[in-house]
Amino acid sequence: MRRSGGWATRLRTRWLELALLIGFVGLVVWLGLAVAPGVRSLLPTPAPTVLVAPTTSLSPIPVPTSTPTPAVSAGKFDGTSAFQYLQAQMAIGPRPTGSDAGRKTGDYIVAQLRKYDWQVEEQEFVYRGVPGRNIIAKAGDGPVALIGAHYDTRRLADNDPDPSLRNEPVPGANDGASGVAVLLELARVLDKGRLKYEVWLTFFDAEDNGRLDGWEFIAGSQEMAGRLTVRPEMVVIADMIGDRDQQLYKEQNSNPELVARIWDIAARLGYDEIFLPTAKWSMMDDHTPFLQKGIPAVDLIDFDYPYWHTTQDTADKVAPESLGRVGRVLQVLLEGE
Repeated sequence: MRRSGGWATRLRTRWLELALLIGFVGLVVWLGLAVAPGVRSLLPTPAPTVLVAPTTSLSPIPVPTSTPTPAVSAGKFDGTSAFQYLQAQMAIGPRPTGSDAGRKTGDYIVAQLRKYDWQVEEQEFVYRGVPGRNIIAKAGDGPVALIGAHYDTRRLADNDPDPSLRNEPVPGANDGASGVAVLLELARVLDKGRLKYEVWLTFFDAEDNGRLDGWEFIAGSQEMAGRLTVRPEMVVIADMIGDRDQQLYKEQNSNPELVARIWDIAARLGYDEIFLPTAKWSMMDDHTPFLQKGIPAVDLIDFDYPYWHTTQDTADKVAPESLGRVGRVLQVLLEGE
């Protein structure tokens, strides 16, 4: 019987050891659960993972400016960009020859041309005691192609339907600023390596005060034509070309062969409903002094403009699309297609 009694004692001992072991393990687990949060709070927190997009996908917020300036870029003529040059001129105010505003406008034109790496010449002159300045920007090689516009505005709105406004100056959005805008956009976008000519972008002063105080029209272009030492192969004038209701008839005094070239380019570009096939107006304009010297010259002008020489010649009467059509035709004329 001892034998049986010894086994029972050992069995009770084993069960006691097992119970103690299980209790000890449970205690350790409980303490681990209770202490772990405090321990974790003492450990350094790992930094969160941040996904950074490639830098090429980031777009800076554009900063608006009061007078936007188109970026320097050779490419296709942009009427909207040209319209910004028109707005910059209009922000200066009326720009008669000899005025502070006229001088400031000339300085603005020179600054833009130099920014676009054109060789700039300034031709100072005096007309009836008033200082004037023609501006010529040159680039390219070959026969000379002169593309011109006047940048002065008329001192008095003597064609205004309201007699009380006829002593006010003309704002000159279409009659003045539109041609300048086209030439400045050409300065920006023309590819100098593709030019078929030595291009002279020419900005005439003293064009628009004829019949006021004994002045003649086109004094600035007469001055330049009289000083020529190189004979241009062609002259194209852009005057009053920004009208929203754009209609460009063939000007009757213009060189027929050069007119045909320009109108053919316009037709190929799909502008045949704007560059109309018939002649209508006979103009004395900045092309006239060159015609008188036997130089082929064309006047691009939309003279069906009811706001001519009135106080209503303002920027809202001009369309970027109109500037774009004329500018694109001139670009093709100078670069080829």
